[in-house]
Amino acid sequence: MVSEIRLYTEAAYIEKAQHFEAVLSSRGVQVQIETVEKLNARFFRLTPELALCVDADGLWLSANGMKMQPDWKAEVGRLKRASLKSEMIARACNLSEKPTLIDATAGLGHDSLLMAHLGAHVTLVERHPILFTLLEDTHARAQNDTFLNPVVSRIHLVFSDSADYLIQQAAENAVVDVVYLDPMFPQRDQNQQAPKKQAQVKKQMQLLHMLLPEDGEMDLGDNLLELAQKIAKRVVVKRPRLAVFLADKAPDHQWQGDACRFDAYFQHDLVAE
Repeated sequence: MVSEIRLYTEAAYIEKAQHFEAVLSSRGVQVQIETVEKLNARFFRLTPELALCVDADGLWLSANGMKMQPDWKAEVGRLKRASLKSEMIARACNLSEKPTLIDATAGLGHDSLLMAHLGAHVTLVERHPILFTLLEDTHARAQNDTFLNPVVSRIHLVFSDSADYLIQQAAENAVVDVVYLDPMFPQRDQNQQAPKKQAQVKKQMQLLHMLLPEDGEMDLGDNLLELAQKIAKRVVVKRPRLAVFLADKAPDHQWQGDACRFDAYFQHDLVAE
């Protein structure tokens, strides 16, 4: 995991940069702040290494001429078009019942944002200190948006390893309606049924690939399924349409789309205290 990183900023945003330096330091990441004249496209082209930057729009991850953040404001159009009937994820997670839901594979939080918009009360769990800090900044900025404020009020962020968090919940005899799993890189070794041709990875995913690999391996989430089943009435796993089952375990039900599917595992014997 990344233990140190440069953070670039302009003089006008040095206080913001110092705030993020303190936050990341408390989470085990050493930050070296560098002030630059202008954070523009030319600067990012000439600064290929993985870094952070701070500007008027908050905290960003950057590398290879690209910059990325979990931009929840950019999702507003999708949210306004979404409905319980139109979204397959809504049927898979039974969002019409406004469930308590743990998203144990946070990513950029876009699915959690959609599920909260459609009524779920979401606990978003992320273990990587830099990605969590990006999510935290996005969550805070979204509270100032009139449309997003009531949505993000239903999202609670937890800085934790998902396996540890699920184990803790089980030890406390907690029961939730849904645990949602979307392993970030299932195509790496769990897409054996799919054609070998790979689509170009999106810019956001390229940067996440650079940030998240550990010892050259991706966390594919196999271990989370069994842990999730101990506390959730329903575990929902998002998969590429032709991917093998998570942990090689056949689901109780599936919802199939053109590009992806949702595998559901039901635990009828779980009841909340």
